[in-house]
Amino acid sequence: MDYLAGFVDILLHLDRHLEMLVQLYGIWVYAILFAVIFSETGFVVTPFLPGDSLLFVAGALAALGGMDIGLLIAVLTVAAVLGNALNYQIGRYLGPRVFQWESSRFFNRAALERTHAFYETHGGKTLVLSRFLPLFRTFAPFVAGVGAMHWGRFMSFNMIGALAWVALLTAAGYWFGNFPWVRQNLSLVIVGIIGVSLLPALFGWLTQRRAT
Repeated sequence: MDYLAGFVDILLHLDRHLEMLVQLYGIWVYAILFAVIFSETGFVVTPFLPGDSLLFVAGALAALGGMDIGLLIAVLTVAAVLGNALNYQIGRYLGPRVFQWESSRFFNRAALERTHAFYETHGGKTLVLSRFLPLFRTFAPFVAGVGAMHWGRFMSFNMIGALAWVALLTAAGYWFGNFPWVRQNLSLVIVGIIGVSLLPALFGWLTQRRAT
């Protein structure tokens, strides 16, 4: 429970913790942020790491002079691109091995072929839009790898989605994160960012429930 309470505290008071890291580690804070974004996008098992809120708060701190906004966007875009690329390669490696279980109800060759066809047709927009959806952001590149989406096509949309995600959220923090009301209610703003990010997924789930 102590670990959970600590994680929630970091998530809700990300501004204080990140500001402390900037003061303690200086330029090395870019490496710390790189590691968090890389891990959040690069491993299926780490979707719980802060993504949207971290970018927003980092942008707000950059506006105060703690970091350079241009360097911040560049470093975190590279982290997001490389994270997705690793996630894709993990899916690409594991996919054929999992789907060769012909006796499985869920993992079979037909399912693999459907996944491949979906990502060849809709993979581009899926990769870009999923950047703005927690959980989906982590799973989309893995499934793209499982479905053997063409590498060049994957990387093109991977880079577009990464730049759009990082630039938009850090710029939002840079321009709006230090408004007095936002600074005084940043915990609520962070919860709001997480909530708004989850709304499309919730809407899709409810729509599917009604359809069935």
